[in-house]
Amino acid sequence: MALYITDECINCDVCEPECPNGAITQGDEIYIIDPNLCTECVGHYDVSQCVEVCPVDCILKDPNYEETKEQLQAKYEKITS
Repeated sequence: MALYITDECINCDVCEPECPNGAITQGDEIYIIDPNLCTECVGHYDVSQCVEVCPVDCILKDPNYEETKEQLQAKYEKITS
């Protein structure tokens, strides 16, 4: 499952540099996560780094992009190859 950022984002800028896939960018009003690049840090870390550093807990699993750990691993391999 990819992650997404809710409208409770305070634009604190801490999540973007933590994303090893470059999936987080500044949107018009809040940061956004590209579901095509988000692997929930599978392949890089044991836990999602953006979720770990978010001070307002506004990064959630996106129910529109349900993926297994194996699918996330395959996406990671495609992105990094």
